[in-house]
Amino acid sequence: MAAGVVHIDWYSTVLRQEAFALEVAYVAPLALRYGATRYAVHRSRDDRYKVMQMAWFESKQDWYRYWDGVEMIEFRRRNMGRYQIPINYVWYDELAAGELGPEVPELEPRPEPVPAAPAPPAVA
Repeated sequence: MAAGVVHIDWYSTVLRQEAFALEVAYVAPLALRYGATRYAVHRSRDDRYKVMQMAWFESKQDWYRYWDGVEMIEFRRRNMGRYQIPINYVWYDELAAGELGPEVPELEPRPEPVPAAPAPPAVA
């Protein structure tokens, strides 16, 4: 199978969004133990109850080992009542990606120009 990214759309229940978002951020790095090459967790600014978890895997088998693993089963059990069901996750093919890395030098900001001395007053 080709590499891809899984998007998990979590939707927290009322008044639990802060605690639940932290729980998702805590469990997301565990995907690296199961073959993920990268992970990310985002929370919507427009809808504070929506949390998007993403994990990049080389195969769907690795994804299912993570999703059906002991840690994620325990996570879902422990947080039952903090998120709405059904949980929707979708496998995506990554077509393009980019980021500004350390190999791109950042230019030093230019200093502010020093104001010139005021002109002497005009003589009438």
